[in-house]
Amino acid sequence: MADEARQTMTKFWEEHSRDATLEEMMLDSSAKLLSKEEKPEIISLLPSLDGLSVLELGAGIGRYTGHLSKLASHVTAVDFMQKFIDKNREDNGYRGNITFLQADVTQLEQPSESFDFVFSNWLFMYLTDEELVTLIQKMMSWLKPGGYLFFRESCFYQSGDSERTFNPTFYRTPAQYNHLITSVTSTSGNNGFEIVMSKSVQTYIKIKKNQNQVCWLLQMVPRVPDAHQGYGTFQQFLDNQQYSRRGILRYEKIFGEGFVSTGGLETTKEFISMLNLLPGQRVIDVGCGIGGGDFYMAKMYGVEVLGMDLSSNMVEIAMERAIKEKTPLVQFEIGDATRRIFPEASFDVVYSRDTILHINDKGALFKRFFSWLKPGGKLLITDYCCGERPWSPLFQEYVKQRGYILYTPKEYGQFLEQVGFVNVQAQDRTEQFVQVLNTELKRTHEIKEEFLQGFSEEDYNYIIDGWKEKLHRCSLGDQRWGLFYAEKPLDAIL
Repeated sequence: MADEARQTMTKFWEEHSRDATLEEMMLDSSAKLLSKEEKPEIISLLPSLDGLSVLELGAGIGRYTGHLSKLASHVTAVDFMQKFIDKNREDNGYRGNITFLQADVTQLEQPSESFDFVFSNWLFMYLTDEELVTLIQKMMSWLKPGGYLFFRESCFYQSGDSERTFNPTFYRTPAQYNHLITSVTSTSGNNGFEIVMSKSVQTYIKIKKNQNQVCWLLQMVPRVPDAHQGYGTFQQFLDNQQYSRRGILRYEKIFGEGFVSTGGLETTKEFISMLNLLPGQRVIDVGCGIGGGDFYMAKMYGVEVLGMDLSSNMVEIAMERAIKEKTPLVQFEIGDATRRIFPEASFDVVYSRDTILHINDKGALFKRFFSWLKPGGKLLITDYCCGERPWSPLFQEYVKQRGYILYTPKEYGQFLEQVGFVNVQAQDRTEQFVQVLNTELKRTHEIKEEFLQGFSEEDYNYIIDGWKEKLHRCSLGDQRWGLFYAEKPLDAIL
């Protein structure tokens, strides 16, 4: 940010920090109501902080500082405005494990690997792209391996009272934030950020009909060269390869509105009927795609659904559809199921369609599912599987190119049993898969002219050739499709 803009920001915040009130800090006359609803929501998204060292950037008057210091071994609370720091110290200084620091984050320096967790709330939107990239690089050096970064921002536009708006403010879309983070990660050394979760703050949707308050949880993990076929993160690989926005929409054209998995609404109805859903139950859909199954469950059964997908393109489309669907029982988030943290017994059902083929350690993932489920909770998965080895060279190349990790349906079922699930059903549904593929292939031929109105001849051929190749791989016995049902024991110890 130029010196003139920095001076303008300083003058603005000097004016809006005179009394160091919640309304001033949040730039919103509804601050007390918003904070009361929002604070527990934000806190619920954080990882365990027990015994950790925390850096809080943009701490303000300490709305979160007190909570962070209750759990962490030490908190360093940083803010640009001395009045806010003074108020924070007045309210929270008695705790004894907080360092209060007045500083401009663009000039802030901290020792390497000195923090386990960085927390930031409404800060990045006041930084230029160049300043933010520099700060991300610094935070990556300040964090210990395995450490977390949580940040929350107003996206697209400010969310407080219009008369209190500070200008210039650098409002970015969620996709722009994702791009900035992944661009830094792609050029980093041995460690980089991987996304754990990103979602809209539900309090702002509920109270202000505003979906543009968005938060992220990222984790510092070792970077493995060439692990994602040249992309810095697995999310980048997905969004730029199989699940580009265009790729998703051409799949939807074949599977039906809202669906990107085999059989569309027809198989969705069949499989969901196995769960005997009841109104008020909580369902998590791992690999939710663009949300068709989630809207169906909420509307037909009255269940609450959290749709989670690592592809930001998938979730972006799902959230666009959610505005039209007007189904408050459904929420969406960008999330990595292998890192996402939920309290034990959070859900009645774990549901997943043709997603887990991307995940290497399926046993570890199923342990997470087991933990997330309430005693008596149910799991239902469909997924790409494989036949007995050795595979044909054709299938080996296909699996390598897609980055899939496949097992036979029997092996898949054994993974579920090994982590403690009971009443496990591991069904080879390849015959049904082939029938559905033939139906979809026939329909694609029938709607060719309609398809070409929205997509290219190349897109059309991609679908036709892809479906034919799937059928051929099935005929060789290499490619299989499995349906898996399981339950968590009623007497499972939490």
